[in-house]
Amino acid sequence: MSRAGRGIVPGAGDRRLPPEPMPAPHRGGGAPRVATETLLDRLLQASSRTFALTIPLLREPTRREVTIAYLLFRVADSIEDSTRWPRDGKLQELEALRRFLEAPSGSIAAPWRKWAEDPPLDHPGYRELLGEFPSVMRAAESLAPEAWRLVSSHTAKTCRAMASFVERERDGVLRLKDLGDLRAYCYAVAGIVGEMLTELFLLDPALGPIASVMRDEAPLFGEALQLVNILKDRAADAREGRCYLPEEVDPADVFALARRDLAVASDYCARLERFGADSGIVAFTALPALLAFSSLGRVERDGPGAKITRAEVSEIVAALHEAVDRKTVGKLLETAGGSPRRPGGG
Repeated sequence: MSRAGRGIVPGAGDRRLPPEPMPAPHRGGGAPRVATETLLDRLLQASSRTFALTIPLLREPTRREVTIAYLLFRVADSIEDSTRWPRDGKLQELEALRRFLEAPSGSIAAPWRKWAEDPPLDHPGYRELLGEFPSVMRAAESLAPEAWRLVSSHTAKTCRAMASFVERERDGVLRLKDLGDLRAYCYAVAGIVGEMLTELFLLDPALGPIASVMRDEAPLFGEALQLVNILKDRAADAREGRCYLPEEVDPADVFALARRDLAVASDYCARLERFGADSGIVAFTALPALLAFSSLGRVERDGPGAKITRAEVSEIVAALHEAVDRKTVGKLLETAGGSPRRPGGG
């Protein structure tokens, strides 16, 4: 539920750009499924380590819905994170993407042409994703109308929210004012992701009894993961002109907020398990929370830039699979958090 991701694959090069994508994605159309799945998986691997681990845990059709949603959010994030475009250029392209998602028809200029000719950043994986934007849109043709409505409207919403922060950049630098400002930024780039994923999960009518509390907790789940990313990456971000931690805020307060939010995330996952959600959704939501608990502890101990090892990630994944089989994911999260979950909540 956060905008995490790294990865390197060859760039898009001189790829030819096809005509406008279909305006209203619907189940059944698009490129041959095997080729499309291969492309989507490659783009996912190239742009996110975390989501490349978690999305394959989902079953269809949720897996494809979430894959396409993540890739579209990653496109918006690449524009917002641009290290090569000026502020006004980023605002223009975020607006172009928003308008296109809200009405993807031939009456709106194709926004990806500039992205291919003048990429906003140097990351090879992100550049390939931007060049393959038309292919991602074609893949979206296979989504059910309600799923596409959720994906497109929430991505457009994050474009608007991101733009409100890009407008505040001065000399390419964004400086957040206080803890409230930091939380507003986390909502713009990650809380909305949590809301969108939750709405996709709630397409399953069996989760209706817990819909209200899931919607309440979804933005905090996204905030939790984004705060961990900010704390972990703050030294590298500072070198690139990004100052997400306000100068007057004690980092200890941000660590404390991240832990409170992760407790909410644990409740969210445990509630899904208790109410019989699909095991793929339980695993998909629990793994980022487990990784965040471990990462937060490592950064608290060793400082910015500290990371958990691949061996530790493998251990966490193995423990999660066992917990899913035994229906003890809630207990695993409780142990990872080092304290009991918050009482109540369904």
